Amino acid sequence: MSSSIHQIEEQARSLSAEDRAKHAEFMLESLHTSIEEIEAASSEEIALRIDAFENGDISAYSAEQVFAETRKILQ
Repeated sequence: MSSSIHQIEEQARSLSAEDRAKHAEFMLESLHTSIEEIEAASSEEIALRIDAFENGDISAYSAEQVFAETRKILQ
């Protein structure tokens, strides 16, 4: 572990319990992708799939086809 990490740990220990909890929450949240980033990526993927379908690059299946195939797999 680098010396800067040790310094940060020492500084964090000097915080109040409430501030340490806030800092811990912040650090944990920083490990995850934000909702906005997930929504943006999902929107981009949806747009790409719509374009691919409209261009004939991919096909679609009816709900009945999907359910029939699922039933086959589950039997």
